[in-house]
Amino acid sequence: MAARRAVAVLATGAAVAGAAAVPAPARADGRTPGAHAGGGLARFYAQHLRWKACALGPDDEVGKQLDKAGARCADVTVPLDYARPGGRTIKIAISRLPASDRAHRIGTMILNGGGPGPAIDMPPFMREVMGEAGPRYDLVGMDPRALGRSAPVDCGWPSGTWITSAGQSRASFERSAAFAEDLAGRCARAGAGVLPHISTRNIARDMDVVRGALGEKKVSYNGASYGTYLGSVYATMFPGRLDRAVLDSSVDPAAWGPRLLGGTEVANDHALVGWADWAAERDATYGLGGSRAAVLGTVGEIIAASAREPLRVGRFRVDDRTVPLVLFDNLGTDEERPRAEFATSVQVLKKAAEQGSAEPTGPLEEELTFLLTGGESAYGSGQSAIVCGDAAAPRDPEAYWREIERNRPGSPVFAPLTHNINPCAFWPARPAERPTKVGGHVPVLMVAATGDTRTDYPSNLALHRLLDGSRMITLPADVHAPYQRGYPNTCVNRKVNAYLVTGRLPARDETCPPES
Repeated sequence: MAARRAVAVLATGAAVAGAAAVPAPARADGRTPGAHAGGGLARFYAQHLRWKACALGPDDEVGKQLDKAGARCADVTVPLDYARPGGRTIKIAISRLPASDRAHRIGTMILNGGGPGPAIDMPPFMREVMGEAGPRYDLVGMDPRALGRSAPVDCGWPSGTWITSAGQSRASFERSAAFAEDLAGRCARAGAGVLPHISTRNIARDMDVVRGALGEKKVSYNGASYGTYLGSVYATMFPGRLDRAVLDSSVDPAAWGPRLLGGTEVANDHALVGWADWAAERDATYGLGGSRAAVLGTVGEIIAASAREPLRVGRFRVDDRTVPLVLFDNLGTDEERPRAEFATSVQVLKKAAEQGSAEPTGPLEEELTFLLTGGESAYGSGQSAIVCGDAAAPRDPEAYWREIERNRPGSPVFAPLTHNINPCAFWPARPAERPTKVGGHVPVLMVAATGDTRTDYPSNLALHRLLDGSRMITLPADVHAPYQRGYPNTCVNRKVNAYLVTGRLPARDETCPPES
């Protein structure tokens, strides 16, 4: 949900997998397979991993940071199609940062930071976030299939994302529909043989093969945003395979799919108002307005100007399909520094709207490069392959237009984005399986923020109800994925890390007070 991680977060120790007993391999549906050779899954679970340096070359910053931290990388072979395990195979890339406190090692923890996006970079950063628990786990980052180093799907898109706003007019909506159709067409040409096999269910199967190849009977798990959906699907498909699990900002499984943003405009409007109050108090610095109404008025004027004519922002032309997306991308937290960077970006857009052009600041330059060039095409392509592969979308563009118009009066800025058409409406491959019916006794620890703009609070409550035995820590704040992002709340961090050390869930749901 989470948008991309803007910065990669970043051993060499004894190979734990080599020392541990290899459990009986599991079937893709979670049951133990027969021992028949050749066409079964046993060979994937029993494979020997070859650990190597993570850097792929002198320009691979993620790999170099992993190597510096002491991580090692490996490729895990899995079937492209689990219904035909004797057929084509692909490689799933993982990194592993071994536990530094070997005397008190708890086990292996697989990490996923949401997106869907790559996760191979995560172990060093998460070791710091996890406090005293971090050194006691082998931390494993796994790039999901279709992303990063795991058989990436790159459709040659002119953008790093499949999300746009419908803008202010029917003509703008028609442009966004044509854009979505073009993106899907590019993927039809680039990945026809692969797309039918890209789904969260298959990523969960890959994750279980990783577990087996590492020689672990159980693994712990730490997932945020989309990672909570992956974790809950894994727990449902492979009951009994999870040890300790943290789900940070959870997806409602019933809402996951091409329409996943629908309804989140409420939380985004709330967060925009909170930021507007913050900016109004700093009008002397940013000049966006001295009251909430004035700041929101400035935002409205920027959008209106971009609808009349695309704003000239450096080398970019920014129209009313993109301005709301810039706003949306900057409402992931109420922390001071991100709010200040957001205000600086809005300053630039305001200048472009009033004076005809402006030069972007560093964060805005990075954002527009991601949104309006193909430099990170593989990110958006792979992400859409998973989302579109998980659930079908309505095909009729008019259905989207009607929904936009129904919701626009209540949320003029964000409803045209959260309810807009996307490539899944034109996707060449229909989902190969029904979505997993998530549920059962899954004793996990959940973290949820009341003002989460991506996986809103009702979504967290929905998953909490489905997972019998789960406990939830609530944080009154406008932030997405507070635990994994290292949000400054001592209570949340202490409670999560204590659970990861002891394995004991709180006796009941709890609320952590905000910190000033």
